Amino acid sequence: MWELLKKGNTSSGIASLGNTGLAIAKWIAAIISGSGSMFATAIHSSADALNQGMVYFGSALAEKEPTKRFPAGFNRVVNLFVLLAVIVVSIMAYETLLKGWEILQHPKESKNFWLNVSILVISVVVDGYVLYKVMKEVVAESDVDTSQKGFIKTVIKNVKYSSPPTRLVFYEDIVATLGALVALIAIIIANFTGNYLVDGIGTILIGLLLIGIAIKIGYENTIGLVGVAAPKRVKDKVAKIMLDHSKVKDIHELRVLQEGRQYHVESYIELEKGMSLAEADDIKFEVVDLLLEDKDIDDATIGVIESDEDQDYQLKDQKDKE
Repeated sequence: MWELLKKGNTSSGIASLGNTGLAIAKWIAAIISGSGSMFATAIHSSADALNQGMVYFGSALAEKEPTKRFPAGFNRVVNLFVLLAVIVVSIMAYETLLKGWEILQHPKESKNFWLNVSILVISVVVDGYVLYKVMKEVVAESDVDTSQKGFIKTVIKNVKYSSPPTRLVFYEDIVATLGALVALIAIIIANFTGNYLVDGIGTILIGLLLIGIAIKIGYENTIGLVGVAAPKRVKDKVAKIMLDHSKVKDIHELRVLQEGRQYHVESYIELEKGMSLAEADDIKFEVVDLLLEDKDIDDATIGVIESDEDQDYQLKDQKDKE
């Protein structure tokens, strides 16, 4: 179990610990001050801590080796854990909206202004730091260079190539940082203007942010649980590995299925004419070995046929030249 836990998604593990500390501090402040915005952001941090903890354990379990009963492995388990986390987010969003509506109906002054402000500032800093670390994780998992397009632009463009747990933490931490900022602004405006309806509006805005993230993450992980085709960039990377073998002339068929963070490859490759069955078999295993060298490819099933002299599969670079 300990060996599995060490393989869990680092981003979700760190984020869960950070949000646990924030949640405790925010709940204390919410109880003392009675602030609706602080209550909302405390619920948000509690949901994040629970979600990210669940996802961390799910990502660790997904690393478990295949068994006789489960020969395809456990890669999709992480999608299931993320979907469970979405249910928690949805419940928390409902409670937050309910609290916001209650404040709008019966606005009241919150106490301990500076306590609320101090904790929310700390929350913005901590959530912002976790978000930065997750963005670096996105870049690492996507295997891209940030020097050309800039760090933030590269992260936004390539977050879809990162693992489900990393995507969850990325989206949740964006909302967490925004939520803390919304709560901070609402508390400051309410305190200096005496308009306590702002506290309720801030609470409702945080609830709406939670609903948005639940829909986004829920959709992505539902299709991941069903089994979804890998992005075009990943498919081209797989094709390039196979076509780089000197004896492979073309790819007749290629299917790359994404399960969790891992990819499953099924393909028919075309080899030079006149090869013996033994030679073709050796090349097939060489191609499989090349594919499995990639850390993101879990397994590969390759069939071989004789070249028909027509080029069926072209990489993007080849198309651009033409």
